[in-house]
Amino acid sequence: MRLVVALVGLAISFAVPAFAQQKDTAASQIDEQIVKKFDEAFNNGDAAAVAALYTEDAVQVTPQGPVFGREAIEKLFTGVFQQGHYSNHLNKDDQGSPHMIGTAGDEVWRTGEWSFTVQGKSGDPIKVKGYWSAINVREGDTWKIQMLTFNVTPPQAK
Repeated sequence: MRLVVALVGLAISFAVPAFAQQKDTAASQIDEQIVKKFDEAFNNGDAAAVAALYTEDAVQVTPQGPVFGREAIEKLFTGVFQQGHYSNHLNKDDQGSPHMIGTAGDEVWRTGEWSFTVQGKSGDPIKVKGYWSAINVREGDTWKIQMLTFNVTPPQAK
């Protein structure tokens, strides 16, 4: 019995560093393959480039309700970008993100904050911000967004 407990403890001690390394690798890949590209595409008003970051069957959950599928998500962003000019889009992962789902290393959940500035067709630029949560999956060597939810934080009273 002691031998079994010792072997389980030994196995766990080897698995924890491997899991941490897997998480760090996923974090850097997601930062390069999703976060930076999302910010760039959003700032450029490129709905097709934003949608390309999603899986074919992705879900975008907005404050108005869910949008299903990459094609519908592209249509959503096309409409958003027609409302004004967006700049300074910034996604920031919460500390400790991502969190691995299962042990295969190809699914993670992440949380964080977002912000951008929007210049409408009339009026001054407005800074908008909120929080998001996402599930990312690996398709081959590429990370994609499978589900993204977000909210909008109400502006502070002056």
